[in-house]
Formats: sequence, structure tokens, C-alpha cells
Amino acid sequence: MAPNARLRAQVVPQGPAGEEAAQEEAVVEGAAAGDEQAPSRTARIGWARPLARAFDIDVRRCPICGGGDVKIIAAILDRAVIEKILRHLGLDPRPPPRAPARPVRHHAG
Repeated sequence: MAPNARLRAQVVPQGPAGEEAAQEEAVVEGAAAGDEQAPSRTARIGWARPLARAFDIDVRRCPICGGGDVKIIAAILDRAVIEKILRHLGLDPRPPPRAPARPVRHHAG
């Protein structure tokens, strides 16, 4: 949505909450104190927050017990290993075919 759109405030996050606010305050205080190591302030939000807003799920919590935080313990990047894991789980290791690109429509204006 455009920066001055009437409904922008209803769909775009308006600012950090909780932990993120404390982190942002620390960044601002560090910058004010002349700390050269302080990271720059950005409007970036974490990857899990938009998913929670859009799909009403918290991907940071265990879907089975709803308890403690889910943590990434490994990132498997080797294609052979990924295929072996998928085959073991009874899943097709081949990615789905790509859909063809949609045609470009030119509007008379």
C-alpha cells in the first residue's frame, strides 16, 4: 500500500512491540552515546511475525504441545541429504513443476 493510503495503518505494522521495542531502544541509546558498533535502526520485522498475522499461527511455538519456543537446530542445504530425508518420510523428493508465467496484459489507457 502507498505511504499515504487511507487504510495503510490497518495492514502495515506500525512499530515494534515487546522485545523488539527494547532492542530498538538499545540501538537508539547506543547511537546517541556515540557507540560506533551500534547497528543501524531499520524498519525490518522478523519473519515469523508476518506469518502469524497473515495465517493466525505462531511458527515459533511447538504445534504439538503449544509449549516452548521452536528453535532452528540445523539448516540442511545438501540436495542429496534432503532427497534422502524426503524419501525416508515417503515424500517425493522432486520439486513440483513450475507454472508457466502469466501473460502480460496491456490496458488501454
